[in-house]
Amino acid sequence: MLENIPAKEPERQYYFIEKARELVQERKETLGRPLSYHVITFGCQMNARDSEKLRGILESVGYEEAPEDRADFVIYNTCTVRENANTRLYGRLGQQKPRKKKNPHMMIALCGCMMQEPQVVEKLKKSYSFVDIIFGTHNIYKFAELLVTRLTSERMVIDIWKDTDKIVEDLPNQRKYPFKSGINIMFGCNNFCSYCIVPYVRGRERSRQPEAILREIRRMAADGVTEIMLLGQNVNSYGKTLEHPISFARLLTMIEEIEGIRRIRFMTSHPKDLSDELIQVMAGSSKICRHLHLPVQSGSSRILQKMNRRYTKEQYLELAGKIRAAIPDISLTTDIIVGFPGETEEDFQETLDVVRKVRYDSAFTFLYSKRTGTPAAVMEDQVPEEVAKDRFNRLLQEVQSIAAQTCAVHEGTTQEVLVEAVSEHDPGMVTGRLSNNLLVHFPGGEELIGQYVDVSLDQCKGFYYLGEMK
Repeated sequence: MLENIPAKEPERQYYFIEKARELVQERKETLGRPLSYHVITFGCQMNARDSEKLRGILESVGYEEAPEDRADFVIYNTCTVRENANTRLYGRLGQQKPRKKKNPHMMIALCGCMMQEPQVVEKLKKSYSFVDIIFGTHNIYKFAELLVTRLTSERMVIDIWKDTDKIVEDLPNQRKYPFKSGINIMFGCNNFCSYCIVPYVRGRERSRQPEAILREIRRMAADGVTEIMLLGQNVNSYGKTLEHPISFARLLTMIEEIEGIRRIRFMTSHPKDLSDELIQVMAGSSKICRHLHLPVQSGSSRILQKMNRRYTKEQYLELAGKIRAAIPDISLTTDIIVGFPGETEEDFQETLDVVRKVRYDSAFTFLYSKRTGTPAAVMEDQVPEEVAKDRFNRLLQEVQSIAAQTCAVHEGTTQEVLVEAVSEHDPGMVTGRLSNNLLVHFPGGEELIGQYVDVSLDQCKGFYYLGEMK
C-alpha cells in the first residue's frame, strides 16, 4: 500500500526507492535467488551518464548486475540520432521475446531519445506489448517510481514527457569507472541544426545550478574520482538560461579549485559559442585537458548555412587559429558530415581544405543519414549514395593521413598517462590516456588502473602509442 507519498523531489524518489527495495526483496524470497539486471546503452556520452543513474537506482533497490542473456531485468537506453538505430532495437527486442515467455518474472524497460518519438511508442504498444516500462529522456529520475508502478500493477507502464524545465538532483548513480566520471552540467539543446533530431527529443536547453554541479564533483572527488567529463549538447552556452547567468569559463575556474580533481574534460563545444574567455581559461589551466572536440560538420559556408550552424568556414578557421595560438599543444578533434543535401564536389573540396588547414588529431566522419522529423530530410538535391560514399572514402583517407602525422609529434617524449584498463588484446599490457585524449598501450598489470604514471611514447601507431613506464 502506497501512502504519505512526498510531493517534493528528490524525497519523492527516495520514497519509491525504498518501496521498490521491499518489492524486489519479496520477489527474491519467492524465487529463492537474487534478481539481476543489465543496462544496454546506445548513443552518446549523455546516454552513458543516464545509464549510470539507472544502474545506481537498480543497485539501490537490490538488483545485481549480470550479462544481458541471463538478466531478470533488461533496460535498453536508446539513441535516435540515426534512423537505423531504431531497426537495431527492434531486432534486440525480437531476441528477448522467447526469453521473456520462458521467464515470467523477466522485465524489459525502454528509455532514451528513441522513446520521445510518438510513432515509436505506438509501434511498441502494438507489436511489442511484452515490454514492461517505456519512458523518455526528461523523466529518467522517476525510474524507481515507474518500477514500483509496474511491480504493483502488472501492466505496461508508459510515461513520456514532451518537454520539461525540471532538474532533480542528488539521486544514486553507479559509475562505470571508480576513478573517472561524466557529469551533466546541462540538458537539451537550442541550436536546431537542420540535420539533427536531438533538440526535438532532448528538449530545450536548461543548465544545472553551479552549486549543484560543484557539490556533485566534490562528492565524486571524495569517492576517488580524479578525472571528470562535463557533459552537454553545447557546453559553451552553459549558464545562459540560469536566473543568475554564469559563463562556462567561470564554471571551469570554480571546478579547478576542487581538491582531488586532476583532469577536467568537456564536450560538446559548438564553435559559434566558444568565447575568448574560455580559450584564456584553458590556456592558463593545469587541470583542463589539452583536448578540444570542435565539430565543424562541413567546410563549405553555403552548406553550413543550410545546416543552420551559424558560422562560416572563415569564422571556424579563425577560431581554430586563435585556439592553436593560445594553446600550442592542444589536440583538436571534430565531426564531419559528408553528402549533406545539395553538397557539390566544390563544397566537398572546401571540407578537405579545412581538414588540411586545421590538421585534426582525429575526426568522426559520417555519411549524411536522412532523419525523419528534421528539416534536412525534406530538402531537395539529396546526394546519390555512391557519390557520398566516394567522398566519404576520400575524406577518411585525408583525415587518417594527417592524423598519423599530427599524433606522431609526441614520439620520443615522456607524458603523464591515466591508466584505464588492462589491454583487451594482451593481458600483459595496460591501456591509458594522455591529457590530449590519445591512447597508450604499455606493459603493466591491473594494479595500475586508476593511477597516473609517466610513460615514454616510443612508437606512434597512428591513433595510439606503444610505450614503456618510466
